[in-house]
Amino acid sequence: MDNFVLVGACFLLGMVLRRSGRLPDNAAAAFNGFVVHISLPALTLTYVHGLKLDTSLIMPALSAWVLFGLGAAFFWGAGRLLAFPPATTGGLMLIGGLANTSFIGLPMIQTFYGAEYLGLGILIDQVGSYFVLSTLGIFVASLYSTGQSVDVRAIARKVALFTPFQAFVLALILIPVTYPAWLDGLLRSLGGTLVPIALVSVGYQLHLSAVRGKALPLAVGLVFKLVVGPALILALFAGLLGSEGRLLQITVFEAAMPPMIGASIVAMDHELDPPLVTLMVGIGIPLAFLTLPAWYHLLGGF
Repeated sequence: MDNFVLVGACFLLGMVLRRSGRLPDNAAAAFNGFVVHISLPALTLTYVHGLKLDTSLIMPALSAWVLFGLGAAFFWGAGRLLAFPPATTGGLMLIGGLANTSFIGLPMIQTFYGAEYLGLGILIDQVGSYFVLSTLGIFVASLYSTGQSVDVRAIARKVALFTPFQAFVLALILIPVTYPAWLDGLLRSLGGTLVPIALVSVGYQLHLSAVRGKALPLAVGLVFKLVVGPALILALFAGLLGSEGRLLQITVFEAAMPPMIGASIVAMDHELDPPLVTLMVGIGIPLAFLTLPAWYHLLGGF
């Protein structure tokens, strides 16, 4: 309960700070920079280092790829049926098919399941969500935008230079090595800053604008992202593959996270219906505070 209060409090504090005008306009960039370059790498080096690698991790690692594929098919069909403009369809594919498995996902895993499962969450985020965004996501964004081309070399360079990804690779290499006590304590302390800073940042960046004719694509996008998408992952992994236990629960729980902030940045950079993208993130995150506890209780039966 204390962790859940912390999540809500940090989110609200971010909103209050933005409205107060006490911080500079680029404060969110500073928050995000600290999380991406310090908090998340430290957390990665701590918890991925403790993962026991086996074939059971293939399922959670693939879940984000499966979710994105299901989302792309769903929104392609919905776009044709409802006559959405190409930019709207492309924006929905990115925002509705990629979950916020880091800024929201990791704090929520710690809140509902405990810090010992953060390594699994980081695996889903790094090998799954971020890798999908950096490859298939960029491809879809370029495909549905105007005047953009797909640069495979630039995509590969972006992935290789992403600090949390570098930390993820280093953590895997160092699995056989025992950290000295001082280093383990330092990494845990730095990693512990992720939850409050990330959620303050999310709250600080939240701007709710008028719906203005975006109600239908907004509803379609949020229903898939928060309900239909994770339900399909649950049906596929539990029903067809027979998975169960904490591995299944956390895999589906991560799939049920609200839209990915990084995906929204890519979508807006490619001019994929920015007003809709903003609404998906701005409304999806608060809604997730209601849907995620419901998913947690539902998944307890598996």
